Amino acid sequence: MKLLILVSLFGLSLAQHNPQLKSGRTAIVHLFEWRWADIAAECERFLGPNGFGGVQISPPNDHIIVESPWRPWWQRYQPIGYNLCSRSGNEAELRDMITRCNNVGVNIYVDAVINHMCGSGGGEGTHSSCGSWFSASKRDFPSVPYSSLDFNDNKCKTGSGEIENYNDPYQVRDCRLVGLLDLALEKEYVRGKVAGFMNKLIDMGVAGFRVDACKHMWPGDLDNVYRRLNNLNTKWFPSGARPFIFQEVIDLGGEAISSNEYFSLGRVTEFKYGAKLGNVIRKWNGEKLCYTKYVG
Repeated sequence: MKLLILVSLFGLSLAQHNPQLKSGRTAIVHLFEWRWADIAAECERFLGPNGFGGVQISPPNDHIIVESPWRPWWQRYQPIGYNLCSRSGNEAELRDMITRCNNVGVNIYVDAVINHMCGSGGGEGTHSSCGSWFSASKRDFPSVPYSSLDFNDNKCKTGSGEIENYNDPYQVRDCRLVGLLDLALEKEYVRGKVAGFMNKLIDMGVAGFRVDACKHMWPGDLDNVYRRLNNLNTKWFPSGARPFIFQEVIDLGGEAISSNEYFSLGRVTEFKYGAKLGNVIRKWNGEKLCYTKYVG
């Protein structure tokens, strides 16, 4: 019985590595900050007919509105709640886009921000994309709802409440990242709210998630959340298909947390490749682009 359980769990984690692409399609594009209506049109006009497999979209949920600087891209990464209205459009427009893209063979992958809410200096009021009231200073987000009990402030051991040492994995995972209010993902209540948000999107027809800031969450907590996720919608995917998980784990070496701690949970974006390529393009450190010429 124990062996059967272990085999089942291993199979579940492997399933999260499958992007569920259709008809031999292989390419996923990132339409950063695009409106849902425009993505739907792009799927039908260009992506579907030209064999693209999927689109990674920006976070779709309620986020803070920042006026200084004016409407920066990073406001999308400061959630206020899990209602589906953002600068890209409302829930009806999101649902329509997911349906239209799926109907032409293009999967949708959601950028999921589940490590934190908005910054501690985010103020109080209704300055959010859904118009939801919140208080960052009180850690009060009634649209979820989350209260001060749902954050890691008492667990963080630094005097500032911020990450002060990236070589301390406890600080990296239990303290605030640049002031962002760090959710206590070890709590059953928080796990349930996060999984509920992701499951709503799965039921709408998304194929998976790019999970933001995974380095700042304990692998065991993420594993618990991922196991709560529904199978994909059988209108567009095979019975029993699992959501694709690809995780942001910034690992350039030299820190206590390694990307390989997350390999079993899903795929992981590779930051070393981009850094290496950037060095070559800038001709830093004497690095050169090597290539092989094939003849015949």
